[in-house]
Amino acid sequence: MLGDRTLRLQHGNRIEALCVLGTHISADVYGAAPAGAVSFGVKHTEGVSVEVACRGQAEVGSAPGSRMQWPLDEGTVLRISMSQASTEVNDNKVTVSFYAEGGQPINQAGVFLTGIGISLDVDADRDGVVEKNNPNKASWTWGPEGHGAILLVSCDKESPFTPASDCDDERVFSKEDLLDMSRMVLRTKGPQRLPQGYEIILYIPISDADKVGVFYVQNPFFGQRYIHVLGRRKLYHTVQYTGGAAELDFFVEGLCFPDDTFSGLVSIHVSLLETLAEGIPHTPIFTDTVVFRVAPWIMTPNTLAPVNVFVCSMKDNYLFIKEIKNLVNKAGCELKACFGYINRGDRWMQDEIEFGYTHAPHKSFPVVLDSPRDGGLEQFPIKELLGPDFGYVTREPLFEAINSLDSFGNLEVSPPVTVAGKEYPLGRILIGSSFPTAAGRRMTRVVRDFLYAQQVQAPVELYSDWLSVGHVDEFVTFVPTSDAKRFRMLMASPAACYKLFREKQKEGQGEATMFKGYLGTDTKRVTINKVLSNDSLVQQNQYVQRCIDWNRDVLKKELGLTEEDIVDLPALFKLDKQGKAVPYFPNMVTMIILAKDLGIPKPFGPVMGGECCLERQTRSLLEPLGLRCCFLEEVASYHGRLGEVRCGTNVQRQPFAFKWWHVTP
Repeated sequence: MLGDRTLRLQHGNRIEALCVLGTHISADVYGAAPAGAVSFGVKHTEGVSVEVACRGQAEVGSAPGSRMQWPLDEGTVLRISMSQASTEVNDNKVTVSFYAEGGQPINQAGVFLTGIGISLDVDADRDGVVEKNNPNKASWTWGPEGHGAILLVSCDKESPFTPASDCDDERVFSKEDLLDMSRMVLRTKGPQRLPQGYEIILYIPISDADKVGVFYVQNPFFGQRYIHVLGRRKLYHTVQYTGGAAELDFFVEGLCFPDDTFSGLVSIHVSLLETLAEGIPHTPIFTDTVVFRVAPWIMTPNTLAPVNVFVCSMKDNYLFIKEIKNLVNKAGCELKACFGYINRGDRWMQDEIEFGYTHAPHKSFPVVLDSPRDGGLEQFPIKELLGPDFGYVTREPLFEAINSLDSFGNLEVSPPVTVAGKEYPLGRILIGSSFPTAAGRRMTRVVRDFLYAQQVQAPVELYSDWLSVGHVDEFVTFVPTSDAKRFRMLMASPAACYKLFREKQKEGQGEATMFKGYLGTDTKRVTINKVLSNDSLVQQNQYVQRCIDWNRDVLKKELGLTEEDIVDLPALFKLDKQGKAVPYFPNMVTMIILAKDLGIPKPFGPVMGGECCLERQTRSLLEPLGLRCCFLEEVASYHGRLGEVRCGTNVQRQPFAFKWWHVTP
C-alpha cells in the first residue's frame, strides 16, 4: 500500500484534502508559519490523529482539544491520519495556530479533511475467503506457511458456442465461467460522493496485459451483465464510486500458464487520483496492490487412481480393446474409445496428449497438454476433451523441427520422492533427450521450457536417443505398492533376461521355443539356445544395458532411490540399420497401470510346462507387491509398429490431494 504524502500548509488559509484510512499526511509547520511566529498549537476533530515530529525528537501525539504549544523549529512537521471514514465531505479538520513571543496569537492554517477507506482484497491466505486488507496481499511466498492469492487459467470451455477456450474470449456467458475465476473485492467507505477532482482507477501493468483478465458483474440483482474491464486491450478501468460502505466484486482469470518468459506472478493495482486544478493531469495519491500466482499445470503419476482410459478404435485392434475393457472393468474406471472419424488412422493415444490438472483453493479441473506431434489425433483433445471444467493447453515450436522425442510417450512423472532431504511431494517430471556430449534428438525447446516453468515437478532429463522411437516409457515406469515406499520403479533389463535364459539353459530348457502364437514373425524357430549363442545380439544388448544403466544412475540420484526400490523386468533389444534400439520381443515395461491392475504386453517368451517363463518371472517380481498382472496380446496392433500397450492407451487420473502451493521449489 502506497499512500503517505506531503501537504503544503498556508497561514491564513484553510485547504481541503482527502485522507485514505491507514495512510499519513505530512504537513510542514515551519514552512507555513507567518513572520514573527515562535511557537504553534494544534487542534483537531475526534476523527483525526495528529502527531508532532520535531527534528531529532520522537513524535508526540496531540489530543483533539489540546492547548499544548510547541516551539517552532525548522523541520517540524505534523503527521496526520484518520481511522474512521467520513460521512460527509470535509467533516473533519485540523487547525494550526501560530504564536509570537509571549503567547500572542498571530494567524492560523487549517486543513479540512475527508476520510475514505480503500482496500483491494483477495484470498491471500488461501482459505477460499476474501479477507479484508490482508497485510500479505501484495506479495507471494511458497510453502505451508506461505501466502499469496492464486489464479486459474481459464483454459476450459464453458459454452459450446465459442470457438476457443475461455481464456481466448473476453466474453462471459454464465455464472459457470465465473466459478473458474478468483474473486477480488474492492472495498470502499466514505461520504456519498468523492470531492471534486478525485477518481479511483483499477489497472494492470502492460507486461501483465496478456496474462490476466478481470471481469465486473453489472446489475448483480437484475439481469446480470459480465463486463470485461481489464486484459489484453484494457490496461485501466475507472471505478464508479458508490458512497457509504461498498464492496465491488471483480473476477480474475489467468490467460496463460507460466512459461520461460512468464514467472506466473501478476499484479493488479487500485489508485486514488487527484488533480490540483482543472486542466492539470491527475496524479496518484494512494495505491493498493494485490499479487496473484497463476496455478501451474501438474502431471499425474501412475500411482494415482485411474478415472478414464482412452484408446483408439482401429480395424485391427478389436480383440485388444476387448481385453483392455475387461482390465478397465476390474480396475473400476471407464473405457473411452476414440473412433476413426476422430483418430483418422492414428492409434498412438499416449503420444498425442498428456493428462494433468490445475488447482486453486476454490477449484480444480483436469487439463490436457497437447503434444506438437499433431498426427491423425490432432483434433481429438479439442473436439472430444475441451469443454466445461476440462482445460486444454499446447505448445507449438515456431522454427524447430518436430521429432519422435516430442511425442508424450517421452514424458513421464515419478511418484512423490525425497532426495537428500528435499521433498518433491508431486514427483518429478522425466523427459528423454540425447546424450549430453553428443548431438541428437531432443524434445522441442518450447515444451521443455513449459515443463520447467511450472516449478512444482522439477524435470529430470534422461538419455533416450539410443532408442529408435526414443521414449522414456520404453525403459522405465512406476507401479504403486502398499508398503512404506508406496511405489517401485520398473526398468527394462537385458541383463535380467540373459540371466533368466542362462538359468533355464542350465535346467535343460535350452530348446524352449519363443514366439509361439506370435503374429507377424518369420517362421524361423527361436529358442533360448539360439538367443544365447547369437553373439551380435549379445553385444547389442550389452550396449543397451549400458544406456539403461546410465539412466539408472541418474534416476537413483535425482529421485533418491536405492537398488531395493528398483525392479528389473526381463527385456531384449536389437539395433536397426541406424544403430537405434527396438524391442526384440514385446517390451513389458511399456505397460498400462490401473491401480493394482497392470496391463502388460504379452512377451511371447520361451514356453515351459505350458507357461511363458518371462510371464512367470514377471509375476514372481510384481505379485508379491500386491499387483495383478494381465498379459495383453498386442503384437499386430502395436508391437509390430514399434509401440506397446501404453503407447496405444492413455489414462486420466485423480489429482493429488497435496496442495501445490505448499511446495518449496
